[in-house]
Amino acid sequence: MSLDAAKAGASRLELCSAISEGGLTPSIGTIQQVCYHTNIPVHVMIRPRAGDFHYDESEFETMLADVRLAAKMGAKGVVFGILTSDGEVDVERCKRLVYESNGMTTVFHRAFDMAADPYRALDDLQSIGINVLLTSGRRHKAIDGIEVIRQLASRANPSMQIMAGSGVNPGNASRLASTGIKALHFTCQKPTPGKMLYQNHELESMGSSTRDEYEIAVFDFEKFNAIKDVASNL
Repeated sequence: MSLDAAKAGASRLELCSAISEGGLTPSIGTIQQVCYHTNIPVHVMIRPRAGDFHYDESEFETMLADVRLAAKMGAKGVVFGILTSDGEVDVERCKRLVYESNGMTTVFHRAFDMAADPYRALDDLQSIGINVLLTSGRRHKAIDGIEVIRQLASRANPSMQIMAGSGVNPGNASRLASTGIKALHFTCQKPTPGKMLYQNHELESMGSSTRDEYEIAVFDFEKFNAIKDVASNL
């Protein structure tokens, strides 16, 4: 799907695995192949597990290693987020990740929306030198957090890009754009039957009971083009 997004005209890619978990770090092979076969910036998710964003030392060392590997594979950016147990931005660890990024674009993801104070978190991220902030305005869907997004856009320094994400669709993209942001983050996928002829229907699922194991996700060009028409005016 990532390569389809590039062909369709995406300006950059956020590369991750396990979208149903909110996105986790993809495999080295995936990073290498996508970076090799596309000429738009690839930003790699650096998230070692699902759940909250307060990591132990082993998990943090994994994140540092993944940043280095992403750079080696040709990524142009990394996407991460670390909080303290009190819901503050973990400034020192984020500084380490920015340092390890060695000039790559740095994106702080929706861990931001779990921070205790969004405006203090914004100040911390700007002091660290984060390039892009991805947020849903502290709500499940960005359109419901539109007023917070508007405030963040007005408070952010010119050096930081505010990007709205979560539930972005052709029906709300223009309203989100009206906040003053310059980027939208969205997933374009739809289910389609897989190519297996034999199907064992005695086994309902290999994981989630709601998942159809004989169905795969493909890129939704129609949704992408509809949002692209709005985003072109950002």
